[in-house]
Amino acid sequence: MVPPSAPSHRGSVPWKGLLLAVSLITFWTPPTTTQLTVKSVPANRTAPLTVESAPANAAEGEDVLLLVHNRPENTIGFSWFKGESVESAHQIAGYEIATQQTTTGPAHSGRETLYTNGSLLFQNVRKNDTGFYTLHVIKSGLQIETVIGQFHVFEDLSKVNFTITSNNSSPVEHSDTVVLTCDSKIQDTTYLWFINNHSLPGSARLELSKDNRTLTLFHVTRNDTGPYECEVQNLVSAHRSDPLTLNVLYGPDAPTISPPDSYYLEGAALNLSCQAASNPPAQYFWFFNGELQQSTQMFFIASLAMNNSGNYTCLANNSDTGLNNHTVKTIQALEPVTKPSIQTYNITVTENDVVNLTCLTNDIGVSILWFFNQLSLPLTERMKLSQGNSTLTIKPIRREDTGDYHCMVTNPVSFNKSDTLKLVVK
Repeated sequence: MVPPSAPSHRGSVPWKGLLLAVSLITFWTPPTTTQLTVKSVPANRTAPLTVESAPANAAEGEDVLLLVHNRPENTIGFSWFKGESVESAHQIAGYEIATQQTTTGPAHSGRETLYTNGSLLFQNVRKNDTGFYTLHVIKSGLQIETVIGQFHVFEDLSKVNFTITSNNSSPVEHSDTVVLTCDSKIQDTTYLWFINNHSLPGSARLELSKDNRTLTLFHVTRNDTGPYECEVQNLVSAHRSDPLTLNVLYGPDAPTISPPDSYYLEGAALNLSCQAASNPPAQYFWFFNGELQQSTQMFFIASLAMNNSGNYTCLANNSDTGLNNHTVKTIQALEPVTKPSIQTYNITVTENDVVNLTCLTNDIGVSILWFFNQLSLPLTERMKLSQGNSTLTIKPIRREDTGDYHCMVTNPVSFNKSDTLKLVVK
């Protein structure tokens, strides 16, 4: 930056002749209304007098320099005025080159510094410094050249505290509509919204007001919890609000009963747990064949009896949403299966005979499996099983069918094997 000007003097102007000329020029020169307008530029000078604002947009508290370019070489003095007109009441400061004297005017706030090259520095700018400033240059022969500069001062948003307000911080899913408002009334700002630290997704359920200060969420879901942030921006700064998180009330969803098993061995323990997605957490009720048993999330029977077989219902209730949901699970207690036996007419047979092996069991609702030489029986085209697999028919029998046969009966919780039957084929 160029060296500062000489010390300023308030009051009488030491260069009386120049003051008289400036007074006359000021009286006869009409206010200009065009920014960066050059008046009375000599034809032999190609580069016009201009003013550059550095920066053009500033935050409160920053410094701004109105930097003068291409000041005429025959300048004898210059003066800065606040506004677009040259009026003594709006004079900030003036400078006479011959005497190197600076004079401050009525519009000088104490924060302006006039440099000898014509540039004007504003320190610690305020919002009311925003506007136009006119440079009045007096050249030899009392020729006048005028140019206008301007800058804009914005509020420093990093120093502003604001919040998001909500018309309903605990909405009910699929029922309520939430209106979020960015509680900031700062002028000349732009509003942006963020959810989960990302820009708003495109959704028919989200609607912004014309000025973006208000965000409306129609028929909120549990995925709309947030957090939400509002960011205010101007040309020089930006600031986000503290996050706001919605407490969306939802559920209960259909409960899940675990473990998934439906069959239990008689005498085994039954320990059921119920879980449903819900906010706030649901209350749970257990029913057996339609009769209320207890109001807990867990249901326990130490030793399951046959008469404990039936339908177990878990009902989940959310008193805040006024909703409930339930799941039914059928539990069946089963006795262990008894040992089966194999019946046949002859264990020594002749090749090409027909052989029938029957697995005898007293249990009902069981499955029957056949084994040959301790391995699962591979069925061939000569073998056929009856309905329910209780009888194995081999027609015709071959010598390779000689070996050990046994059957196994199973239910969902137990199994038992017959003794081995040794079949000999001659």
